Amino acid sequence: MSASAAVPAPPSPADERKKRRLALIGGSLGNLVEWYDWFVYASFAIYFADSFFPNDNPTTQLMNTAGIFAVGFLMRPVGGWVLGRAADRHGRKSALTLTVTMMSVAALLIAVAPTYGQAGYFGALVLLLARLLQGMSIGGEYAASATYLTEASARNRRGLGSSFQYVSMTCGQLLGLGILITMQHTLTTAQLESWGWRIPFLLGALFAVVVFWLRRRLQETDAFKEESSGDDDHDDSTRGTLKVLWQHRRQAGLVMALTLGGTVAYYTYTTYLTKYLVGSAGMPKTTATLVSFTALALFAVLQPFAGMLSDRIGRRPLLITFAVGCTVGTYPIMTALGSASSYWSALGLSLLALVIVTGYTSINAAVKAELFPTRVRALGVALPYAIANALFGGTAEYVALWFKSSGHESMFFWYVSGCALVSLVTYVLMPDTRNTALSRAEAEADAAAEGKARAATAPAAAAR
Repeated sequence: MSASAAVPAPPSPADERKKRRLALIGGSLGNLVEWYDWFVYASFAIYFADSFFPNDNPTTQLMNTAGIFAVGFLMRPVGGWVLGRAADRHGRKSALTLTVTMMSVAALLIAVAPTYGQAGYFGALVLLLARLLQGMSIGGEYAASATYLTEASARNRRGLGSSFQYVSMTCGQLLGLGILITMQHTLTTAQLESWGWRIPFLLGALFAVVVFWLRRRLQETDAFKEESSGDDDHDDSTRGTLKVLWQHRRQAGLVMALTLGGTVAYYTYTTYLTKYLVGSAGMPKTTATLVSFTALALFAVLQPFAGMLSDRIGRRPLLITFAVGCTVGTYPIMTALGSASSYWSALGLSLLALVIVTGYTSINAAVKAELFPTRVRALGVALPYAIANALFGGTAEYVALWFKSSGHESMFFWYVSGCALVSLVTYVLMPDTRNTALSRAEAEADAAAEGKARAATAPAAAAR
C-alpha cells in the first residue's frame, strides 16, 4: 500500500453537515434533561412547599423554597470553576457526561427526600444538599454546552447553533410544565401535594441515565482537539486555569455585565411568572401554568430565527434591542400582568416580554464563547456567568417575593429595569463578536483571505 493510500480522505461536505447535526442534537438533548431537572423544582414548588416547611403563610413557605432555589445558584460558580476547568483540560465531551451524572443523583435525592412530618427539618436538609449538587452540575453544564454547541457549529451559523442551548433549556422547562399540566388533570390537589410532586424528579433521574449513554457517543470538537494536540507553544498544564483566565479578566468582566440584565429578565418571565400570576393576578394555578407553557413553547420557536438573524447582522443589535426593551418595558408589562384577568391577556403580555428577552437568550452563549481563546473558553464562559447568575439570576424570584411580602411589589419591576440598563451600557461599548476566529485553522483562513485581498488591491494601488 502506498503512503498516499494510507492517508484518510478528508470528510465530504455532506459528512461534515451530518457530524454537525449529530453534535447539535446530542448536545441539545443532554442540555434539555439537565435544565428539566433544574426547572422542575420551581414548577412544582407550589405543591411541595408545605411538605418541608411548616407555616400557615403560603408566601413564607414559597420564600423558603425559593431561598433553597437561590442557594443552588451559589454552587454554580464552584461548578463553573471545577467543570469548566475539566472541559478545557480533558474535553467538552467528558465535562458534559459528568454534569448529567451529577444531575441524575440530585434529582433522585429530591424524589426520595422525607417531608417535615416524617423527619422534621432533615427533609429540608436533603432538599438543600440536592440543590447544591444541582447547582454545581448546572454551573458546568452551561459552559460545556455553550462551548460545545458554538465550537461544533459552522462559522457562519454559530448564532443559530448556540441558540439551541435556550431551545433545549426551554424545552426542558416545557417538559416539566407539560408533566405538571398532565398531573393537574389526572390527580387531585391533595394527591399532588402529598406524593405526586415526587414523580417528575424520578422521571428526571431516569432521563439523565439515557442522556449519559447519549453523551458518551458524542465526538469532541475540532477546536479542542486542535488545542490539545500540543502543536503550539502553550503549557498544557495551565490550560483552563484561573491564571490564564486572569489574563482575560476584561472578557470575564464583560460576561458578568452582559449576563446581569439577561438572567434577571429570563428568570422573571419564566420561573417566577407562574407564581406571579397566581399570587398577584389571582389567576387559578392551572390557568397560570397553561399561560407559562404556551408562552415558553412559542419562545423556544423564536430562538433559532433570532440566532440566524445575528449571523447576518451581528450580535450587538439583538443585545441592544433586548436591553432597551427590558429597561423601558418591564414596569408596564409586569404591572399589566398583575391585573390580567384572562388567559389571553396574560399570554399576550408574557409573549411580548419573552420576545424582548429573545434578543439576549438566542445568542448569549455564542457571544460569551467568542470572547475567549480555546484553552480557557469553557472556564471563561462558566465562572463569570455562574457568579452573575448566583448574585442576580438565582435570587430574582426571592427578591420579587421579598418586595411582595414587604408591600412594595412594584419596586421589583424597577430592579429588573435597572439590571437591564447596566447590561445596555455594556452592549453599547463592547465589540461585536460574530467574525471572531475560534481556532487556529479559522485564524489562518482569515489571514489567507486578507492576504489575497491585499494582493488583489496591490496592482490597482500601484497603477494610481
